[in-house]
Amino acid sequence: MILLFLEACIGLASGLAVGAGFVAFLTVLGIIPRLTQLSKSVKYVRAYEWSVVIGVIIGTCLSFMDQVFSMPNMMSLIWGSFHGVFIGMLAAALTEVINVFPLLTRRVGMEKYLIWFFMAIVLGKIGGSLFQWILFER
Repeated sequence: MILLFLEACIGLASGLAVGAGFVAFLTVLGIIPRLTQLSKSVKYVRAYEWSVVIGVIIGTCLSFMDQVFSMPNMMSLIWGSFHGVFIGMLAAALTEVINVFPLLTRRVGMEKYLIWFFMAIVLGKIGGSLFQWILFER
């Protein structure tokens, strides 16, 4: 019984540490506000924030369940697209915040193609997510 309680405390402390790190990452770097600026959807900033919160809660609940979800390929396509868009937009916002691509495009002399670099990241993440969900999640 003591060992079970100790495991629960360690699990809770670990979850709080990871959660605090994730929130600090999003807050300190200003990822969500920058993401809304890049996508020109500042009026939906609350929806972005709540989407992240609800997604984390649902993802945590799903990771503790032993339930296996079976879905048709079309649903996997939609589900994978959502994952790809989220990860791609998060990566694009992060690189914009730390000015990796703007510096790269300035040095190469291709500033006017910056949006295409971001779209390549987003579409690449969508494609990778779809590839994983359709081919490997069966």
